[in-house]
Amino acid sequence: MVATASDGAGPDAAFTQARAAVYELLASAFDGDVETLAAAMGDGSFRELASALPVEIDIEALVVEDADPEALSIGYDNLFVVPGPHYVPPFASAHADEPSHEFESDSAFHEAGSAGELYGDPAARMARRYERLGFTPERGDGIPDHVAAQLSFLSTLAAARADADDAERSALREVERETLTAMGWLDAFDEAVAGQDRAEGVFAALSRLTRTIVAWDAKRARDEAETDRDEDECQPTSPG
Repeated sequence: MVATASDGAGPDAAFTQARAAVYELLASAFDGDVETLAAAMGDGSFRELASALPVEIDIEALVVEDADPEALSIGYDNLFVVPGPHYVPPFASAHADEPSHEFESDSAFHEAGSAGELYGDPAARMARRYERLGFTPERGDGIPDHVAAQLSFLSTLAAARADADDAERSALREVERETLTAMGWLDAFDEAVAGQDRAEGVFAALSRLTRTIVAWDAKRARDEAETDRDEDECQPTSPG
């Protein structure tokens, strides 16, 4: 099972704790923790996650009782670690449509004036969000816009919301909305992974599941913000 709530927690706390657990699982998988990935494949966690989504997605590749961690590790490295014919950069800057304003590189793999750099503007913006919350990314080799780092940040935000007071919760929700919006790059990432992981399909399925969860959560966050605005507008104003 992927998510549990503390005994006696209210429904909001239970929901945020569940989200924290889901994002931590996804962060672990995209950080190359193949033991955790294999365990989740074997215990039905991904099937449970998919069943809770409002759309149907194919996650059969993620439902395997005896997944081989060594094979998963090789697949992960070929896709996300070792530059080669099947490499898909797992960080947002590589999938940006426009080059960063102040990026310089002598890499033979990056053409000057083009998008697709490491530590580009998306990384700088994520780093500023982390700084606001005192968060130091440990996953994704510390690259701020690595998918594992961003998912870990979402897990941390959700866990913090469960124990926050009203003022703190409002601030956390704002950063959460910003982060979910910034993760729109997962659309391009998912399509690239699907194009390269045609054999086993484990990481293609994982990418599609993650993309769907983040998109659904982003919509939830937008709806939450709209509800907050409506409630604020309904509040009576004090006489001048």
